[in-house]
Amino acid sequence: MPQLDTSTWLTMILSMFLVLFIIFQLKISKHNFYYNPEPTLTKTLKQTTPWETKWTKIYLPLSLPL
Repeated sequence: MPQLDTSTWLTMILSMFLVLFIIFQLKISKHNFYYNPEPTLTKTLKQTTPWETKWTKIYLPLSLPL
């Protein structure tokens, strides 16, 4: 049975990492990033819910007549 030659694996793995690093650097360098982002002011609208407009009374069990 022939033996598996693993002497070139280190070279292949290191060259693969180098190529991947270069490819990612080229991809990242094409992006435009904002240098000083300004916060935008958003106006919040207050939504009215039905239970805010009605008057409700909470009855406690101890306050009910016997």
